[in-house]
Amino acid sequence: MNLLQAIAEHKRVEIMKRKQKRPLPDLRSFPHYGRETNPIDLERLSEGPGIIGEFKRKSPSKGDLHPGADPVKVARGYHQAGVAAMSILTDRDFFGGSFRDLLQVREAIRDLVLLRKDFILDPYQLHESSAYGADMVLLIAALLEKQQVEELSLEARSLGLQVLFEVHGADELEKLHPSLSFVGVNNRDLRTFTVDTELGPALIRHLPPGVIPVSESGITSTGEVHMLHRSGYQLFLMGERFMRQSDPGQACGEFIRSLAGEVP
Repeated sequence: MNLLQAIAEHKRVEIMKRKQKRPLPDLRSFPHYGRETNPIDLERLSEGPGIIGEFKRKSPSKGDLHPGADPVKVARGYHQAGVAAMSILTDRDFFGGSFRDLLQVREAIRDLVLLRKDFILDPYQLHESSAYGADMVLLIAALLEKQQVEELSLEARSLGLQVLFEVHGADELEKLHPSLSFVGVNNRDLRTFTVDTELGPALIRHLPPGVIPVSESGITSTGEVHMLHRSGYQLFLMGERFMRQSDPGQACGEFIRSLAGEVP
């Protein structure tokens, strides 16, 4: 069993317990449930690459990144830096996240696009995402069958949630549902957690026309962003590069300013 499979097995048990603790009718009573969500500003992407700043305290492959990080402080820094969206890990056991992180950021900054990043296997998790204030959710192709992708995509749409559909190989694109607009290419293989930033340029030619390509994981320099942007990627999800710093928001702002100041 690889790490991704182990995480998925753990997540199934976790979901079952959460359903028992907080049934779906309870989630529907949350203030943020069913709210009008914030869309990513696609017009801004015509001006240059957009950054999705990620908040995570640790990861299975890198260990602790910033254990004591305050999600609201980081979110304010990301927002000021001009990110296109903020990704928040809500997985507790493997990434040190929580729903509290997501909810605190939503209540602090109402107009920031928030991506709930977790291992989504069940429609119940989409209702959780809405209840705690997410605007987008992540669906990972390697975890789901094609029928599950369709079911989850349509359920997300009914809740007003956008979806980032993540792949690591051209074969996984067969699972892409026509309703999905954002396709992320994860440079990290979630089975082995190895990173290959050469994957992006090779895989983008296989993406269907009309989707918005997102490059995820392992990006550390403005040069890599420019290279991937030239190949067609419009959004770049980055976490470790910022979260290792004492002030992730400031680090993100410096990166974005440097990105804008360079000639690609």
